[in-house]
Amino acid sequence: MRLASITHQGRLRAARVAAQAPSGITLDLLDVPSSRGVLQLIEHLAVGGTLPAVTEQLTLSPTVWRAQRQAPLPRQRRNLFCVGRNYHAHAKELRDTVFKNNQPESWPIVFSKVPECVVADGADVVLPNSASTQIDYEAELAVVIGTGGRNISRAEAMKHVFGYTIVNDVTARDVQMRHAQWHLGKSFDTFCPMGPWIVTADELDGTDARVRCWVTPAGGAPQLRQDGRTTDLIFDIPTLIETCSRGITLRPGDVIATGTPAGVGMGMTPPQWLRHSDVVRVQIDGIGEIENRFVDEVGA
Repeated sequence: MRLASITHQGRLRAARVAAQAPSGITLDLLDVPSSRGVLQLIEHLAVGGTLPAVTEQLTLSPTVWRAQRQAPLPRQRRNLFCVGRNYHAHAKELRDTVFKNNQPESWPIVFSKVPECVVADGADVVLPNSASTQIDYEAELAVVIGTGGRNISRAEAMKHVFGYTIVNDVTARDVQMRHAQWHLGKSFDTFCPMGPWIVTADELDGTDARVRCWVTPAGGAPQLRQDGRTTDLIFDIPTLIETCSRGITLRPGDVIATGTPAGVGMGMTPPQWLRHSDVVRVQIDGIGEIENRFVDEVGA
């Protein structure tokens, strides 16, 4: 099942949860509260609820569909869990350029992003020029938890996965490096484009997904910067769920961003930071793609 959150300007004029119809052509609008996007459906199903009835069907042009969709989880109840340096090739590129001679991590690096930084596919990402001049992209597969739990074992972890979505873990590298913790450099407003769908775990194998990212400089041609598979993860998805649930109760709708492949701007020589009017497109096979333009903050 492929689920999205849209702001439908039709009969009900409100945020709605939409499921892609089996035909792939139309959207089924579901009879479920949707002020928090797909989150309320996930919570409903987690307590034994059944899939809500379809109240309306839509056929939208690609332009209208993109204009109306929100991030699938636009208002999460708490921070996103995120994992750093979790692809073998990405960890190597940073050891060779930034963190020279650092040894591989024994445990996952886990940090968080505030939920308020989530934006939709097509939304502008604001470059906080007054605070940072080193903005970077990070294409990532994100796991969406469906069944909560505490101290979840690695063997049982995949039973707790509802599905997967795409995030761009936008990062202010100078702020990240300035502080011992990464939270501030990861949590600026608009720093987490997400979407366009949540694809349920029965339709996508997140353990072997291809993750790609293109950067189109202002006035230039698209450049493929990242191209990796989740088979290259240092700490796989079950391990991440086990780690994040140690002594912490995971809840339905929680998001774990699994890390980014090699090819980030910080790892290039010289580093390539995002600038005004650059466009970043992230694609994961089986989910789709998100594309966002980066713009200078007003008054900077």
